[in-house]
Amino acid sequence: MSAKIDTAPVAFRLSLAVMVIGILAPDTGWAADRATANDELQASPNPSRFGRVGEKLGEWQVVVGAGAMIAPEYEGSDEFKLRPLPFVSATFFDTVTVDPTGATMAVFEQGGLEFSARLGYELGRQEDDSHHLKGLGDIDFGATVGANATFELGPVELFATVDKTIGGSEGLVGRLGIEATQPVSEGLILGASASAVFADENHMQAYFGVSADQSARSGLARYDAGAGLKRADFSLSATYSINKNWLVRGEAQLGVLLGDAADSPVVLEKLQPSAMLLVGYKF
Repeated sequence: MSAKIDTAPVAFRLSLAVMVIGILAPDTGWAADRATANDELQASPNPSRFGRVGEKLGEWQVVVGAGAMIAPEYEGSDEFKLRPLPFVSATFFDTVTVDPTGATMAVFEQGGLEFSARLGYELGRQEDDSHHLKGLGDIDFGATVGANATFELGPVELFATVDKTIGGSEGLVGRLGIEATQPVSEGLILGASASAVFADENHMQAYFGVSADQSARSGLARYDAGAGLKRADFSLSATYSINKNWLVRGEAQLGVLLGDAADSPVVLEKLQPSAMLLVGYKF
């Protein structure tokens, strides 16, 4: 495996999406959080990656900052890219939250149960993201709309999300998981999560399938990827509040591709590790 620095175009698309969502969310009053980044921020996307920072570390409502993430060049790659990571998290009236993965608006809350509406985005994939993708074509950027359900049991949260992409892959992606956060000393919070990702045929074929035309252009074997379990994600995080205004957050994640995704000729490595470090200022 090798690592290299890439400051664009992924970082530019991420920064642009963050700015657009940040401008629109307060005015429209409907939104959604944590995407796929996703699945990935792409990679990702882990629902806990940003949202709980503001919720767990005090009574401030806005955090801005920056950091870096190292992650596979694309989902299934065996090579890595280092990407800059802009960060904005804001909560409006304790109802609408905007963060780098999108925005969310709580529509029902009782006890530990909450349902939210979601608005986000899917970055897509560029053919020139990796030499292994040559001939497969681009997967366009798309908007996502969906819903989120969470149930809190003390420091443990159960969550389920579903997102429909408009444009891009035109896919449907769902995630089921569990997350635990625990203060261990003054200003320090540790977290851990595990989740499973499911996807429909549109999403799977877009990212892991190889059509006859793509096979002819790329040299990869033709492959049909069906709906089902796509991957499992596990993460550990630490968030430290240095003082009243400054915080540092680090996270390490391991994704494991499963099912038709794991067997795809597009995939060179089933294990998909990533890590990020953020420094933020809270208002």
